[in-house]
Amino acid sequence: MTGPVPEAVQQMFTRIVGRYDLMNRLMTAGRDRVWRARAAALVAGGRRVLDLGCGTGDLSLAVAAAGVPTVVGIDFAPAMVRVAEAKRRRHPMGEQVRFLVADALALPFADETFDGVVNAFVLRNLADLDQGLVEARRVLRPGGRLVCLEITHPPAWLAPLFWLYFGQVVPLLGGIVAGDRGAYAYLPASLRRFPPAPDLARRLERLGFTNVRYERLGLGTVALHLAERPPHEPRHGR
Repeated sequence: MTGPVPEAVQQMFTRIVGRYDLMNRLMTAGRDRVWRARAAALVAGGRRVLDLGCGTGDLSLAVAAAGVPTVVGIDFAPAMVRVAEAKRRRHPMGEQVRFLVADALALPFADETFDGVVNAFVLRNLADLDQGLVEARRVLRPGGRLVCLEITHPPAWLAPLFWLYFGQVVPLLGGIVAGDRGAYAYLPASLRRFPPAPDLARRLERLGFTNVRYERLGLGTVALHLAERPPHEPRHGR
């Protein structure tokens, strides 16, 4: 799946970094923190976890707070990583976390490095969704978990209200709060080209993940996918 142009996405996130956290709280009525904590709990048994597209670091720090002793967060927008690093220094679990500027499509880690890989609201922004998932699988140890938290297509009964809110209200709010209506008009556009939750589950299976399942959150507008790298396979197998 071909996604947005990487340079444009990087520039967009650089522009909105100063109001990124505030907009997340406003758009979700604060529920995004609860959802991130739920995603973090699903990898809490691992000793080394990677956060793909860490943004300003909330999920990475939630994973550390869940008891994971080593967390690495990567993002391709240096401005986001700088904010995440400032949070890390203030956080009681900050010593467990390290942030790096890196590309999710070409991870700078050896095969089978991590017990878990997590991401929150990132997959829609990848220029190549399959490549991002393949890279996540590559750096997972056999039996390791992939957890993906992402906006998804709403159930039919909610769709008219959801698209009104997401397509009209959110860009207006983004213009007022973040001073960048265009960046928040990008959100509904990115979802329209993204696979619905059942299709994403099938894609994960096609790419070699097992025990794939998902649950819907936020009245069905958010999906939390859980998948595993098969525990028994040849090294470097796909």
